[in-house]
Amino acid sequence: MNSRRSIVLRTLGFTFALIVSSILAFAQTNDANQPQKPDAFQVNVQKPEEKKPVVLPDRKLTNTGRMEIIRGMTAELGYARKPFPFGKNGLMLKDGKLVNPTEEQLQQMLTMYGPAVKVGERAHVTDVKFRDKSIIFEINGGPQKKKKWYEHIEVSGMGGAVQPGQPSDESNIHGSLVELAFDKFVPDVTTEQLKQLLDPVINFNAKSASEAYLDTVPPQAKKAISDHKALVGMNREMVTYAKGRPPQKYRDKDGDTEYEEWIYGTPPQDVEFIRFVGDEVIRIETMKVDGTKVVRTEKEIVIKHDEPVLAQQQAQPPAGQPSAQPAAQAQPQPGGGDDQSPGGRPSLRRPGEEVGQPDPQAPRKLPQPTPGTSGPPDQNTGPGGPPQ
Repeated sequence: MNSRRSIVLRTLGFTFALIVSSILAFAQTNDANQPQKPDAFQVNVQKPEEKKPVVLPDRKLTNTGRMEIIRGMTAELGYARKPFPFGKNGLMLKDGKLVNPTEEQLQQMLTMYGPAVKVGERAHVTDVKFRDKSIIFEINGGPQKKKKWYEHIEVSGMGGAVQPGQPSDESNIHGSLVELAFDKFVPDVTTEQLKQLLDPVINFNAKSASEAYLDTVPPQAKKAISDHKALVGMNREMVTYAKGRPPQKYRDKDGDTEYEEWIYGTPPQDVEFIRFVGDEVIRIETMKVDGTKVVRTEKEIVIKHDEPVLAQQQAQPPAGQPSAQPAAQAQPQPGGGDDQSPGGRPSLRRPGEEVGQPDPQAPRKLPQPTPGTSGPPDQNTGPGGPPQ
């Protein structure tokens, strides 16, 4: 009796195991056949599709093509991949590459004049102009302020010429430009081809500023920004994209080093203190809810900084040119000595001009006394004037 019961139990167990294994195999087969949904991070870091190079047609741009470009590109919204500096030069593209200014010159212009459009910011195409071998796209209003119609009016009369309109205010200019250059002439390109040619500096396919900015940072920083995590070595812009604007921040000094600390979170949550020296994160301190403190100071990410070459150019002149005279020797210093020597007195005479020496036998002219006085004028009294 016991043996028969054991045989039945074994049969039932084997049947149950067979059913469970069949269900698991069926579920795994369905999961393998169904496409997996990528998470948000994978969407952000997936490699962009390789774009085919633009084949330019060998014919000039027609009037109809110009109208299509103006209609299709004006008021088009994109996001900057490169910083646009202030000034009337802007950026120049040719054959899909930035040819003017160079990376070093661009950093120098940004240091001297500041950025008109930063990386990841919106870039509106506000005007399109055509030249013989290039197309100019004005960004965010362009580098020059447009005059009103009444500012061109000038009324002339007996008292001279008068402009009724107010003079233009050049201090409120925030735009820049990008010039797309060609070899022979402006070809008959389409709007989509122009967007692809402008892609090295303006991203027209991004849906948001953060998406456009993520395309310009290293993969490690991109993952940290997607995870809303700050790393030692990031700059302020990266931390802002990763953590948002800081609710609190303060400045202080550690010895002779000035720093700024951004504070994220409030108790009873984790509180994170991110310390900046200049534009770089040097220390991250996290206060846990349980009272433990975690401090990170080792650099976790390296951002390549394109240093401006203005100081280097001043210190090291180009090859083939004589070195500039030091400022201490070039500028005359007060004191005795010939005026042609480095320490000579300043002179008004021209180089090579000879000035005659005064005749020691000639009578010396003495200051004349003022009317009504018997002696020379007082040092505090001008000739013929009241005391100063």
